[in-house]
Amino acid sequence: MPGTTARKQNRSRKVGAVCAIAGASLVLAACGSTKDTGASSAEGGGSGKVGVILPLLTSPFWQSYNDYVPKMADSEGVDALKTVNSNSDPSQQITDINNQLNQNVKGLVVAPLDSAAIEAGLDQAERKGVPVVAVDVAPDKGKVAMVVRADNVAYGEKACQYLGEQIPSGKVVQIMGDLASVNGRDRSEAFRACVKKNFPDLKVLEIPAKWESDTAASKLDTLLNANPDIKGIYMQAGGVYLAPTLQTLKSKGMLKKAGQDGHITIVSNDGIPQEYDAIRKGEIDATVSQPADLYAKYGMYYIKAAMEGKKFQPGPTDHDSTIVKLPSGILEDQLPAPLVTKDNVDDPKLWGNTVK
Repeated sequence: MPGTTARKQNRSRKVGAVCAIAGASLVLAACGSTKDTGASSAEGGGSGKVGVILPLLTSPFWQSYNDYVPKMADSEGVDALKTVNSNSDPSQQITDINNQLNQNVKGLVVAPLDSAAIEAGLDQAERKGVPVVAVDVAPDKGKVAMVVRADNVAYGEKACQYLGEQIPSGKVVQIMGDLASVNGRDRSEAFRACVKKNFPDLKVLEIPAKWESDTAASKLDTLLNANPDIKGIYMQAGGVYLAPTLQTLKSKGMLKKAGQDGHITIVSNDGIPQEYDAIRKGEIDATVSQPADLYAKYGMYYIKAAMEGKKFQPGPTDHDSTIVKLPSGILEDQLPAPLVTKDNVDDPKLWGNTVK
């Protein structure tokens, strides 16, 4: 996700159990299906205002998500209020949740900044009987109807696999997100474990950058001074880290295009248009497309379902994803996130090619 300074944008993978049908009892929830999922029992029967809370708007990724929200709300028949920006402040996000609840919203779609801190807001919503759908980041605790999120472990693994195939040996840098966030932890641990298992001749150097572009630039500059022989970089959030990374490399005369001697292979996460342009120019090599459009679409879909009292179970969905049960017991719809390279960067189906 996605650069100007962005702070603490927080982002688990667990195989779900299959559905079980007991005796002749009526099945009210389909196995991972997003169709005909059960009787309505929630107050309001699916109607009412829905509050939508963003983590920040200094990232191109979240700007795109913000643009998709009203369109997807209309297409899913959700009466969404104007989005609220928590401006990278977890405590402000709790205040924003309380403010929305005081406006008597019947549902909330929240992109948590902090996996732990969000519990306070979720508890407030539960006390008022207001269902919540979490987008992009799974909470550590608290009640949500669904987490709409791509498989962040796969992000780290795809980046590792790509770099490992391009670089036989040498030093690679992992510019990490906030390790207090499940997204930062998943991507970092997966990348590290994949390199250790599959590419032992690569040495991983790490920059904990907390989703902050200035921090990424400063620490990358220092690391490159001590390690001018870096061969690869994995950026965990292109929307935040792309611009400062390219600027830092350029200032040191180290920004070489793909195919040129000295080119540093760079893999990113997000799938924003700026990354696609950088791939076309040969400045970076690949990114994992995090589906901003589907985050908005299924955030709206699941909050409407929750307001109608519908339930879901682990298993495959009808939209190329899988609902899994996290260790916390929360359900997560893990949406597809394809690897984008020069070979498919112009695919019109990629959301990053559909926005201006």
